[in-house]
Amino acid sequence: MLEVTDIMKIIPQRAPFLMIDRVEEYVPGESCIAYKNVCINEPHFAGHFPGNPIMPGVLIVEALAQTGAVAILSKEENKGKNALFGGIDKLRFKKQVLPGDTLKLEVKIIKQKGPIGVGEAVATVDGKVAVKGELTFAIV
Repeated sequence: MLEVTDIMKIIPQRAPFLMIDRVEEYVPGESCIAYKNVCINEPHFAGHFPGNPIMPGVLIVEALAQTGAVAILSKEENKGKNALFGGIDKLRFKKQVLPGDTLKLEVKIIKQKGPIGVGEAVATVDGKVAVKGELTFAIV
């Protein structure tokens, strides 16, 4: 298990843009399972939407990307590098994510050739799929 301070040793994101709170398990270069506790005091809820707070889908995708980054950047040869978005494919939003929810974020690296790779990403709340798709990344 990795706590926030351990996560920050692997990926460069920092508050308020660090989107994962803890890592349950990871296999360097292969997979990662992380969690985000969705809190009402996060700044985006002030405007998305007043009186009906819903976590923006792009932030859920970012949390998935950071989860995948833990998997790929924890690989010895990638330490100190960064993983950038190269593309988003087959992405579907299935469930709203609300304050008080705990997002389970799972990314499995399914392809990698040189500095480019693809991760299969799924975010769930209470076992129900909220977001699912493929994220392409470039290691720089």
